Amino acid sequence: MQFKHPELLYALLLLLIPIFIHLFQLRRFQKIDFTNVAFLKKVTIQTRKSSQLKKWITLLLRMLALACIILAFAQPFTASKSALSAQKETVLYIDNSFSMQATGAQGPLLQRSLQDLYSQAAGTEKISWFTNDFDRKNVSVQDFKAEILSVGYSQKQLTPTEVLLKANQLFSKDANAQKRLIYISDFQLKAPFPEIPDAVQLDAVQLKPVSSANISIDSVYVASKSAETIKLNVRLSASGEIRQDIPVSLYNGATLIAKSGVNFSENKTTTLTFDIANSESFLGKLEITEPNLPFDNALYFSVNTPKKIKVLSINEANTNYLQRLFDQPEFDYQQQTGTTLNYNQIPDQNFIVLNELKDIPASLTTALKSFTDNGGSVLIIPSAEAKINTYNALLNTFGAGTFSEIATQEKKITQIVFDHPLFKNVFEKRVVNFQYPKVNSYFEIQTGATPVLRFEDGKPFMLQSGTIYVSTAPINSENSNFQNSPLIVPALYNMAQQSLLLPKLYYTIGRQNNFSVPVQLMQDEILTVKDSTFRFIPLQQTKANKVDITTLDEPGKAGTYQIEKETQFVENISYNFNRAESVLQYANSEDWQGVTTHSNVNELFDSIAEANSIHSFWKWFVIFALLFLVLEMLILKFYK
Repeated sequence: MQFKHPELLYALLLLLIPIFIHLFQLRRFQKIDFTNVAFLKKVTIQTRKSSQLKKWITLLLRMLALACIILAFAQPFTASKSALSAQKETVLYIDNSFSMQATGAQGPLLQRSLQDLYSQAAGTEKISWFTNDFDRKNVSVQDFKAEILSVGYSQKQLTPTEVLLKANQLFSKDANAQKRLIYISDFQLKAPFPEIPDAVQLDAVQLKPVSSANISIDSVYVASKSAETIKLNVRLSASGEIRQDIPVSLYNGATLIAKSGVNFSENKTTTLTFDIANSESFLGKLEITEPNLPFDNALYFSVNTPKKIKVLSINEANTNYLQRLFDQPEFDYQQQTGTTLNYNQIPDQNFIVLNELKDIPASLTTALKSFTDNGGSVLIIPSAEAKINTYNALLNTFGAGTFSEIATQEKKITQIVFDHPLFKNVFEKRVVNFQYPKVNSYFEIQTGATPVLRFEDGKPFMLQSGTIYVSTAPINSENSNFQNSPLIVPALYNMAQQSLLLPKLYYTIGRQNNFSVPVQLMQDEILTVKDSTFRFIPLQQTKANKVDITTLDEPGKAGTYQIEKETQFVENISYNFNRAESVLQYANSEDWQGVTTHSNVNELFDSIAEANSIHSFWKWFVIFALLFLVLEMLILKFYK
């Protein structure tokens, strides 16, 4: 118990006054002669005992009444430490990720919590609050209520550690302030719980859905492609118990192309196949109907009118293997000799192969340098009769290293850099035993470039420096059997493919996405990305015959967009949200040490109100004082 005016408690010393009065009888008694007192002796003895008891009871009641009056003026109360703190700071985190679309007992989890926050918010204190994609610092309750109902869903989701770091930025640096963090989330399982700072009191509201069942369209990819048909594989997954068959619809724009059903009674993942035409652009949309989480019920993709990657080989060696590789629908393959090379065609290419030239003229080095500066890629395959000084001049221009004299020694190519972009996702597993290709001679090289393939002794056979690829050995059939190795296909094919990063079927919002648009821009011209309601200018770099584009957080919604040059349509591009939110697995906030857990927002506010309440007792002491005075009067009047 505490007192609002504790200095008044010194008045309790006044309780000594009635004690002195009762203990020391200050009245003077006068003796009166009486003839005979014998008959009064019995009455005197009885009266003395009752009178003494009456005095002590009266003394006690007066002291209690006086003590209650003094305590009432001191205003006693009880309160928690938080209620007494004059400096309070509150930071509120609202998880607005897509998993909060799940349905709770009173509707969607996020919408229910926002309604409860709106109805419960009151008072004059400033509040800081944030979601996964924006924050507000020290705003009034009125401003908070004006914005809270407009909070929408976000593809981002902060981990508990990130929430604590963000909250720490919104708290002041005052070490004496009482800091409370309110954490409203479904606590979808993402990362372990961090340690809570000693200065922060954390209240967690874990919102729970009625059902954790969900179906999502995870991905779509090209399984195979012919001149007429593209075979698409669609991967779907389910969590929880799904009893009925789920229809999956494929649209081209607004036109329904195909429909199929899927059943998850045996497997929680399944793959469907759809065939579409390969002759024209396709504005794809895959759709299911599932009520729990709407965000993953549709997946957008786009197939543009096929554009060919331009490949030029400059040859002084056999080109049959290059023709087999690049004589495909996705490539526009040309070949010339070093002596009859048309330099005017170099800027129009995407990928150039120097196929065992004996000499690299200075004019070709200059042309290739300009070509790579504008985004082109080059593969250098040396000749066994190469003039090393001209090759080193070319390599030094690109910062790719320098050749030494040719070494005649058989070596096997045994080491694959599986994480290199040329081989990433090529192999189902990391193969260590296969029929190794070999070379009979090679050039020693001093370089800091990135290896792609290595010999058995760790020295590089093929390496990359930027958009330059270098082979350290001739690969003609007399010097090597690499042309017949399965490694040559993904290596050279992906070199050509990555020289022009044509848009994929779709990209994921929130990730860094890089692709190239094969279009030529004049000075001050730019590309824009738009749909029917939204337009933005992406980060872009103009090259000679293409534009490299990078996107991250834009666009803000899933769908198919158009890339335009001024008002001229160039091609389509599709974006979807990350599917990580589709798996409805949750952590238990009660396992988070030091956290006070609540089941809903209303319970949280009731708990805070109780913790901040002050219980006063002065009225009770006034009542007791009056009661003691009444008892004293009754005793004085009726007790004999």
